[in-house]
Amino acid sequence: MANVRQVVACGGAPEAIGPYSQAVRVGDWWYLSGQIPLDPATGQLVDGDVVCQMERVMESVGAILAAAGAEFGDVVKTTLYLVDLNDFAAVNGVYARYFQVPFPARATVGVAALPRGARVEMEAVVYRPESGRS
Repeated sequence: MANVRQVVACGGAPEAIGPYSQAVRVGDWWYLSGQIPLDPATGQLVDGDVVCQMERVMESVGAILAAAGAEFGDVVKTTLYLVDLNDFAAVNGVYARYFQVPFPARATVGVAALPRGARVEMEAVVYRPESGRS
């Protein structure tokens, strides 16, 4: 059987910091790896509070979506990882600027730590038919 997976790598999001792809497509489904708030130009954690960090995460996700020929409206599921669940409201405010009704399904998980000292990470699942919009 031929390899049915396709990967995306784009410059608008940081390069993977481990042995994984920014996103992988299988059929009509895209699986975006978790994005932490790294500056794609420097690979360094962005300065600022959790709002600044979440904005960088969303910009990275947006760049990966665009490279995959998708947009935020194609996202059907996200998972947020927060080092401090007290950041939930602030992160939610940023998140709500990028997604519209119908919102994707979502889980938010409190974690002890994230790579590079990030306060937030987000991964996403996207449904994007090869033939375009359904």
